[in-house]
Amino acid sequence: DGGVRQKEVIDVVPWSFLREALLNMLTLQTTGPENDSSIFFFLFPFQTAIFLGSFRLPYEEIRDIVLQVDEERLSEALIQNLIKNLPEQKELSNLAELKNEYEELCESEQFGIVMSSVKMLRPRLNGILFKLTFEEQVNNIRPDIMNVTFACEEVKKSEGFSMILELVLLVGNYMNSGSRNAQTFGFNISFLCKLRDTKSTNQNTTLLHFLAEKCEEKYPEILKFPDELDHVECASKVSAQILKASLDTMERHIQRLENDIQNFPKTEDKQDKFHSREQYEKLSTMHKNMQKLYESLGSYFAFDPHTVSMEDFFGDLANFRNLFMDAVRENHKKREMEEKIKRAKLAKEKAEREKLERQQKKKQLIDMNKEGDETGVMDSLMEALQSGAAFRDRRKRTPRNGKTAYICTSCCFTFNNAFK
Repeated sequence: DGGVRQKEVIDVVPWSFLREALLNMLTLQTTGPENDSSIFFFLFPFQTAIFLGSFRLPYEEIRDIVLQVDEERLSEALIQNLIKNLPEQKELSNLAELKNEYEELCESEQFGIVMSSVKMLRPRLNGILFKLTFEEQVNNIRPDIMNVTFACEEVKKSEGFSMILELVLLVGNYMNSGSRNAQTFGFNISFLCKLRDTKSTNQNTTLLHFLAEKCEEKYPEILKFPDELDHVECASKVSAQILKASLDTMERHIQRLENDIQNFPKTEDKQDKFHSREQYEKLSTMHKNMQKLYESLGSYFAFDPHTVSMEDFFGDLANFRNLFMDAVRENHKKREMEEKIKRAKLAKEKAEREKLERQQKKKQLIDMNKEGDETGVMDSLMEALQSGAAFRDRRKRTPRNGKTAYICTSCCFTFNNAFK
């Protein structure tokens, strides 16, 4: 290289130009074991330079963070970059042989020499990465397990849901009386969602709306079952296959981690605190308990839990729960509309009746005998005065002489105010 050291070149030449020049140069290299180390020493600076520039930590401090598994200073990004940019253990061992020339090496190679002192570095980094992401994995899995567990318990304990099933079976057997399906002992849970599709003969209501109405009239305790199945909606979104696959992946990582820990050489470094955690066992126990509860539901409702998935079972329950609540609300709206129409009809009939009465009384007051029977007129007038009908709809007017007069529109007579 003409006596020019790598560090001086790397510090001056922009990375983008140096990388391109290096790739072109490597295409001209001959293959063979004697060239492997030289190719590695050219590649290694490019793999770690950007990484070191972004974190700006002393090399010994990065090494100690890894040895101590210091979670306060460890980050997922740091470990991922180390796994991505550091070479394999064999290459690190080759690099460690240059520790006597430490000051003459570039920064990336100096960093490699420092990290080469950590035994089984790559398995250790993989284990640390799993440890850092373990809580996130647990937090993604645990809510699903708990939602299914709670949903299983709620479905089995809900008295309202048990009663609605009994009512559906009763109505179904009544409707099927005389057919081959009469006196059925049970039905598939998925049938609950089909109640809305069964309509009355006049097409004005459905079987589900009919059941909801009867529950309000006769069995109000049944109306509580949607609240008793609070976790069914969340449980319907849990995929048993994805949940099991996540747990299996976690188990494989833990098993590999345990094997790596057993293979770690004894260390005299008191700061080496690498160890595994026990949360998986708790999570696995919760998952097994969840599976047992779902299997017990299969026995309780007479279905095969291995063929009917949790998504399908709880999906049907969640759908029926929502449909039932919709039916109750729609029944309320229907009754309110009917009451509104009824009140409007009664008000209209009352108004028409009062109008007719006024017209009849008015007709009696102004109906004069064609032959001039004044007695009949006066009798009608006296009757109007006694009943007060003569003074309805009266209005004041001021005549030209300044005296106030009252006009009775009901009898068409005008009286001058003689009391002033």
